[in-house]
Amino acid sequence: MPAAKSAKPGKTRSEKAAAEPGVKAAAKVAVKSPAKATAKSPAKTAARPPAKTPVKPPAKVAAKSAAKPSAKTLAKAPVKSAAKTPAKAIDKPPAKAAPKPPAKSAAQPPEKADTRQAKARTKAAQAAPASSAASETATPSETKAATASTHTKPKTTASHIRIGIGGWTYAPWRGPFYPDGLTQSRELEYASRQLTSIEINGTFYGLQKPASYQKWAQETPDDFVFSLKAPRYATNRRVLAEAGETIERFFASGVLLLEQKLGPINWQFAPTKKFDPDDFEAFLKLLPESIEGQSIRHAVEVRHESFRTPEFIALARRYKVAIVLAADSDYPQIADLTAPFVYARIMGTRETEAHGYSTKALDAWADRARQLAAGTTPNDLETCAAPAVSATARDVYLYVISGFKERNPAAAIALLQRL
Repeated sequence: MPAAKSAKPGKTRSEKAAAEPGVKAAAKVAVKSPAKATAKSPAKTAARPPAKTPVKPPAKVAAKSAAKPSAKTLAKAPVKSAAKTPAKAIDKPPAKAAPKPPAKSAAQPPEKADTRQAKARTKAAQAAPASSAASETATPSETKAATASTHTKPKTTASHIRIGIGGWTYAPWRGPFYPDGLTQSRELEYASRQLTSIEINGTFYGLQKPASYQKWAQETPDDFVFSLKAPRYATNRRVLAEAGETIERFFASGVLLLEQKLGPINWQFAPTKKFDPDDFEAFLKLLPESIEGQSIRHAVEVRHESFRTPEFIALARRYKVAIVLAADSDYPQIADLTAPFVYARIMGTRETEAHGYSTKALDAWADRARQLAAGTTPNDLETCAAPAVSATARDVYLYVISGFKERNPAAAIALLQRL
């Protein structure tokens, strides 16, 4: 019986342990380990890398470069390239290229024409900038007055007869001559458009500033001319030959800034100054014929009877200096022609005449001005020597001075209307 039991040998404890616990442990290991390895590891390696690598980089690469795109990229890329590229290539370039060249080529000729017109306007504006500047700030009454003066401006005749007054600032002229509402700063602007010349008196009493000469030139029309009374310090002295420095200072004070509007210089002498041939000739030698290429015309206004001699007439003709024709006054009259121009000062206006002179007197002076311009001396004027050898045309500067001063502008305008 013992042999029968050994035929079926029983399992040892180790075998049982290997069969039961080991199988369970192995089963646990076999089940848990592969499950964790296959479930977790593939999930980390297979799920995450592909999400980063295949999805994002291809999108960037496909958008920025021409690398082989994925199916998704191929679907998106054509849309971008087809929508944006044609729009840039077709829409924008034609808009830039087509409109601009025609615009430049079509606009250039009118711009050149406008430039020429602008230059012409600038040139015209430079002649009277002060007038245009003043009109910008002018009151309605001032603008109306300036506009009216422009339309009534007298024209200079072919014989160059200029008619004017002495100065332009005089209170009694405001109303009878200057329109109501016209400011004092615009009186020269107005007067210069009613007359053709003005004799500046302020220069007789002292030197003026260069800015003043510039301002006067800017406020007056292109064909307007000023005459200037020379400083009294040059003529009211015992020895005229010593006036050199005063004469030089006068011409260096800005006189030449009047440019083409600079007319004759009137050297007025005191009624007590007698004729001294040598001293007077020394004075005439000090008067410049031209300065910096600009010709200077000189006139001498002598007021003593001793100058009424042929010797004085000959001296004035030698230096081509005009003798001021003083008329309708108590000063000696010397109507001899001694220069290429005539300088006359008439002083007989009266309060009882609306135009200063009677109609007959105005007609007479208009006729005298024509004769003087033709180079002949009217028979009713006083002379001291034989007439000039030949009668040649001369410029005439005639100023209505003194008398009843309030009527002087009216007399000057009445003479201009007759010429």
